[in-house]
Amino acid sequence: MAFRSFSLRYGRSNVSFELPEDQISTVITGREVKAIDNLEEAYLHALDHPIDSAPLRYMVKPGETVAIAVSDITRVWQKNDQTLPLLLNYLNDAGIPDENIRVIIAVGGHRQNTDAEFQEICGSDVCHRVRVVNHQSWETEDMVPIGRTSRGTQVSINKIAASADRILLTGGVVYHYMVGYGGGRKSVIPGICSLDTIKQNHLWVLGQKVGAGTNPLCASGSTADNPLHEDMMEIAALVRPDFLINIVPNLAGEIAGIFAGNWASAWWKATRMVDDIFGVPIEEESDIVIATAGGYPKDINLYQSQKTIDNAWHAMKPNGVAIILAECPDIREPKEFFDWFEHRDRLEMEKALRANYVLAGWLAFHQFEYRDKGLIILVTREENFRHAEKAQLYPVASIEEALRVSYSHCGTPKPRITVMPQGANTLPLLKKRYA
Repeated sequence: MAFRSFSLRYGRSNVSFELPEDQISTVITGREVKAIDNLEEAYLHALDHPIDSAPLRYMVKPGETVAIAVSDITRVWQKNDQTLPLLLNYLNDAGIPDENIRVIIAVGGHRQNTDAEFQEICGSDVCHRVRVVNHQSWETEDMVPIGRTSRGTQVSINKIAASADRILLTGGVVYHYMVGYGGGRKSVIPGICSLDTIKQNHLWVLGQKVGAGTNPLCASGSTADNPLHEDMMEIAALVRPDFLINIVPNLAGEIAGIFAGNWASAWWKATRMVDDIFGVPIEEESDIVIATAGGYPKDINLYQSQKTIDNAWHAMKPNGVAIILAECPDIREPKEFFDWFEHRDRLEMEKALRANYVLAGWLAFHQFEYRDKGLIILVTREENFRHAEKAQLYPVASIEEALRVSYSHCGTPKPRITVMPQGANTLPLLKKRYA
């Protein structure tokens, strides 16, 4: 029997295993795209040749204040430590001194980042040059109301951003399991909005009636008629960011595309590249799906690893198995995620979520929805087992044990298997569903 070898990312290392060649349905890897050769040259070219915007140097005036929204520690794959120094130098040349620039870590509803994490996100040079601060969404005195969307969401944003002459958005674009794609308007909402605004906006992820669960339109790659995405776009339009710079990674996590200019249209163009790289048509759903979150920081906790569960779920047969490789060294974060599993059942959890929406609550609720389709096995550290079980997962310490459990669950000696080496980013597109 012929076997095929695999080595998938797990934390800061790899997990290796072999599978029978004749049982492999597909390996979902996406399309190979070359990394940008000269990052500095490409980045500066994007700033001077933007999409639907004047060059950034003509958008700012000498002496103005600038607020730059930057993603938090869970998104260091965006490589802001490489690009932010280029942006600061560019702004300096345009007449904006370092003392007039503030970097806001757009944590949204995530935990606060540490000073050491600031260094990892932005680079030590940037942290010594400009003031870097965490957004604090719960501090109402630090929020400034700016209006209301057509759906009734009351919008308040970080006062540093609100008082700045110019707001710049940075970030990266990959698929997102609630709003279609990350990046773009997500730097605004949840990035730098008040907790109350985040709650009101994110409630649109649920269907209109109690018991309906998650709105199926709020899914990866879905923006048409996605109420959560549409409300986000209105919120960003109220904020009126002056300029956006978003990157798109390739399969290796290197920067493959830089999209700068208008906060909406430049982002939209970036999403087309995401589809081209990470949207992968598949012929069939599989009995077993093996997916890695992609290693640190994408598997820093279960909260972040759920994006991989969601993508694997799309490739899994009903009553199948998804094996998720996620070390989760910070699995206890955020604590409130696990508190939601104290509810007696799914309906009680949904009612509580509608009464007081928090993202951690929806993620917990969504775990029940994943479990409804099949068995979700988590390959992780043994000390994480109790938390994994609480989150409706079947924890194991090795890929070998995961495969033994999977074969037993499927009840067939030769189950069909899909492997996802880029599980956090690649979206399986079942051909008959999209025909």
